[in-house]
Amino acid sequence: MDAIPYLAGASALAALALAGFYYTVVKAADPGNERMRYLMRAIQEGSRAFLKQEYTWVAGFVVIMIVLISVLLDPWSAVSYVIGAVLSAGAGWAGMTVATMANARTTNAAIVGPQKALPLAFKGGAVMGFCVAGLSLLGLVFCYLLFVEWIEVDAPFEVITAFGLGASSIALFSRVGGGIYTKAADVGADLVGKVEAGIPEDDPRNPATIADNVGDNVGDVAGMGADLFESYSGSILAPMAFTTFAVAAGWTPLGASQLELVMWPFVIAAIGMVGSILGSFTVRSGESSDIKDLSRALHMGTNVAMGVTVIGVFVAGAMIFEGDTRWALPAAVVIGLVAGWMIGKVAEIWTSDHYGTVKAIAQQAETGPATVILKGISAGMVSVAASVSLIAVAIGTAYWAGQQALGDTSEGGIYGIAIAAIGMLATTGVVVGVDAYGPIADNAGGIAEMADLPPEVREVTDSLDSLGNTTAAVAKGFAVGSAAITALALFASFDQAITAANPAESLNLDIGNVEVFIGLFLGAMLPFLFAALTIDAVGRAASAMIEEVRRQFREIPGLREGLPGVEPDSARCIEISTKASLREMVIPGGLAILVPLIIGFIDVNALGGFLAGALVSGFALAIYMSNAGGAWDNAKKYIEAGHHGGKGSDAHSAAVIGDTVGDPFKDTSGPAMNILIKVMTIVSLIFASAFV
Repeated sequence: MDAIPYLAGASALAALALAGFYYTVVKAADPGNERMRYLMRAIQEGSRAFLKQEYTWVAGFVVIMIVLISVLLDPWSAVSYVIGAVLSAGAGWAGMTVATMANARTTNAAIVGPQKALPLAFKGGAVMGFCVAGLSLLGLVFCYLLFVEWIEVDAPFEVITAFGLGASSIALFSRVGGGIYTKAADVGADLVGKVEAGIPEDDPRNPATIADNVGDNVGDVAGMGADLFESYSGSILAPMAFTTFAVAAGWTPLGASQLELVMWPFVIAAIGMVGSILGSFTVRSGESSDIKDLSRALHMGTNVAMGVTVIGVFVAGAMIFEGDTRWALPAAVVIGLVAGWMIGKVAEIWTSDHYGTVKAIAQQAETGPATVILKGISAGMVSVAASVSLIAVAIGTAYWAGQQALGDTSEGGIYGIAIAAIGMLATTGVVVGVDAYGPIADNAGGIAEMADLPPEVREVTDSLDSLGNTTAAVAKGFAVGSAAITALALFASFDQAITAANPAESLNLDIGNVEVFIGLFLGAMLPFLFAALTIDAVGRAASAMIEEVRRQFREIPGLREGLPGVEPDSARCIEISTKASLREMVIPGGLAILVPLIIGFIDVNALGGFLAGALVSGFALAIYMSNAGGAWDNAKKYIEAGHHGGKGSDAHSAAVIGDTVGDPFKDTSGPAMNILIKVMTIVSLIFASAFV
């Protein structure tokens, strides 16, 4: 048992070493001609400038939280909080840096064909993936060794859990701020460029194009990386915290010791990391630009990682445990892994143009934008039913596996559920790599258009980008599915922490209790309020962007006509998106922290009801918005590929409007929802002792 944290730390270092290797591979690739290099540098500078300002703003919030944690809890928890926040921000910065290097290089590789472009874009994304997984696991191992073994602080797992809150703080603001930035630029570029001016997507005449490409990196790479960093950290922390608090409250697990149950998450994470490393080497593409062939090549890495993980956890289970525990706890891991894959498959079915939903939305575009929007809304809602059914089955079977392993108690079942959440995210390294590939491919297409490369190059990048929309939806499915299960485990830990802190005070979640009933309604409401605030933020920022793009087309002579030497003022558009997103992210982000604290100090039963309501409605809303947005986006791309009249047709204009509605759904409000429900739960867990 003593060696397990060190082995987990070694796997994390191996992941970071692989990220470093992929960085050198990407850096060595040719970024193309001078125009492509210029565009790459402009995107890099805009992305760095935004992240610097965002992290400066978030640093102020972090300082406030440090003071709050130090006063209400203890200074060691504040140290753990800072470690989580710094590593999360570092992972986002590293991923963004490499993604902005890989975009022009992927464009240049697309001149040769997809067999060269796809592996390069994936390697650029894999730097993000392995930085996220490697830094998260390394940070958690360090915190465990520091607080549990080296300095032996009081209540060490309360201290370590603050690491998750640090990660959540960065994730929340990165996802919301980056999401507002990217969608403000995207909506402005699409509505004025493609619809009003009738120019192609990513046309160099459009002043918002560079800002749109910057947004892909700060929202869909740095923001997404912080999101998955927080999800991965939370999934490892949840069973550790639950075990510790439950034992302190009187639980005696059967079939395993407390130490074995605390160490098992590290074992799973280490095995998943090794599987992800091996899987990443299998991503190769053939000559075909067909989406199915590209998808098969890209998903090979995920499938290999999952296979290695399944075998590895059963071998490890047989070595560590005895009796039924030897197979039951590994089975809980596999349940989570399979459930995550199936939720991702649901997202693919609802967002890929190889299935009926996207084709039906594209068909509706022939009758105008209203029917496009209606069909997208209904498709997103139907996908909720499929995803919720899968989560329900996963929770039920994982609960059963936990009881088979640890005795017929609710504590054993909850531990099984918490382990399933780790299983769902065990292959985070390669899953994030596949997701971060998408923004790189999107940027590559923009650079191909702005650099006036031959149409066949844009065809390759468009096929890579279309696949990227689907892989992003799949990764969002993994993230929100794990959020639901992890939040449930953290919620159970919160219950146990209340009892452990004050045995005379325990949660009573009877809905006949008026405080609980009020909390349920408030919790169910908050995700809708959060979504409204973020969508309004995108709308306000997009309005400013639209007016600026119109002004430039109106006031800069020769810009709309594309006269030689006439360049748009892209810096002004970047400035508009940056200021708007930073200003608009404060209120939604603050709600997630302040509301559970306020309710918790008033009544812990009301807080329990609040968390339950937010978990259920937030999960459903996240699935609905992410899948509806992805379906609208790919319906537009399906039409642009030549169906239903192709680019410039009335159907295309209708689909662009549908995609515009879907942009904040899939890239701002939807993805931020899973962070919201986990942030509120982990805040409640950390401050549980202060509440009672």
